[in-house]
Amino acid sequence: MRVLGIDPGLTRCGWGVVDGRPGARPTAVGVGVVRSDHTLALELRLLQLHTAVTALVREHRPDVVAVERVFQQNNKGTATGTAQAAGVAALAAAQASLPVHWHTPSEVKAAISGSGRADKEQVTLMVTRVLGLDTPPKPADAADALALAVCHVWRGPTQDRLRVAALAAGAGVGAAPLSVATRSAVRPGRWQGIGSGR
Repeated sequence: MRVLGIDPGLTRCGWGVVDGRPGARPTAVGVGVVRSDHTLALELRLLQLHTAVTALVREHRPDVVAVERVFQQNNKGTATGTAQAAGVAALAAAQASLPVHWHTPSEVKAAISGSGRADKEQVTLMVTRVLGLDTPPKPADAADALALAVCHVWRGPTQDRLRVAALAAGAGVGAAPLSVATRSAVRPGRWQGIGSGR
């Protein structure tokens, strides 16, 4: 599958595209940072970000978009901007009919480095090694976005199967069958990009 990873931020929004499958070494397709002009009004900055993410989706045609789940930060202003950027990225994905998966920072760090407490330097080092890059991706936002994409390649399909199993178990014996719309929504192939050719 092809995954577009988004490390949300209002001033710098990292993005990274990776091709891969569970159990195999993924391949980097593209990486970069979207910046918004801090002198503009908030709504215009969000529009810049939305336009850029929409363009990335059209260019790279990912099967899924992986976004970092916003967690509580000491700086409420930073947390608010990060949450707004994450929402805009999710909106751009939804407009392209793409599923969005959310991963916590500790989940991403554990997937890429084996430790949920890894610092940014360790994450960048492991991303460079895992993807076989000649040089470390910079700035750290770009490396984090690639780490998000790799995390989803390795863990996303398993999470999807667990969700499907949980939904099936929740239906129980004798319970009303899932509707056609619900069955379509939880079918693993849709979320994993099966049949996409990647």
